Amino acid sequence: MSWASSNSALVIAVSNAGGMGVLAGGPMRVEDFARAVAQIKAGTSKPWGVNIPLNNPRAPQLLDIAFEARIPVMVASQGGVRGHLARFRGIGTKWLHVVASIEHALKAQAAGVDALVVDGAEAGGHPPPAEVSTLVLVRRVVKSVKLPVVASGGIADGYGIAAMLALGAEGVQLGTRFIATPEASVHPAYKEAVLKADVGDTAFVGRGGHPIRQLRNAFSDRYATAERAGTTAEELEKLFAAATLKQAALDGDVAWGKVEAGQSAGLVDDILPAAELMRRLVAELNQASARLNQGQSTFSEAR
Repeated sequence: MSWASSNSALVIAVSNAGGMGVLAGGPMRVEDFARAVAQIKAGTSKPWGVNIPLNNPRAPQLLDIAFEARIPVMVASQGGVRGHLARFRGIGTKWLHVVASIEHALKAQAAGVDALVVDGAEAGGHPPPAEVSTLVLVRRVVKSVKLPVVASGGIADGYGIAAMLALGAEGVQLGTRFIATPEASVHPAYKEAVLKADVGDTAFVGRGGHPIRQLRNAFSDRYATAERAGTTAEELEKLFAAATLKQAALDGDVAWGKVEAGQSAGLVDDILPAAELMRRLVAELNQASARLNQGQSTFSEAR
């Protein structure tokens, strides 16, 4: 959700509607991040968080701002946490760490984090290089750790939420679905591309490195052609670096930029205000739960 959730409006809207909005700090300039954090603190009294990739060159400054703001929740990724936990624990911050494998889940648990966000292969952005699905990876992690698990990847409605809760997750993280909201700060062409996509219209780009899942476009097709032709790893890396998320998200170049989105884009067919979307998700979850309960009753009677 870099760029899409790199603003205060989406975070405030989601939190005030009963979810937990998360500020995507990765692409933000330090001064913009500080301003957004202040706006969120003024705009909601409900739980909210920030996401900071720990390998980001600006991470030390972003972490200092988050600490001074006494943020309620940290959702961190891409780096070690041991050097940060004690400081944030001292101000009562809950630390969730994003993982995409059982190995990283166990390491994060050993480091002392409060909960895990588990990304499956359906997720946009940086899903697991091993391409293990959310259905399998979440269940595997739930069986292996003693921490609350937040499931992520392939979830776009209340029925998907119900499925993840049935696997043993304590909650879910939705990204792609919230790109299709007025509050998401990406180019209209990016949102339109998500609306047009079907479930098979994403590409897994950059295998062997730090892969991403994005909507298929001219860039991903060129990369796939180069891969099939046996292009060297060095040339593939140059090709991978030539396209950026900013190119698509801010400039609207959805042909040659990295239009990061998950397979759940194929389940998204309208743009809704974030608060209205939250109400729909809750209604769908209730419908799915009622259906599951009905099925359980039928199964019990059959026995």
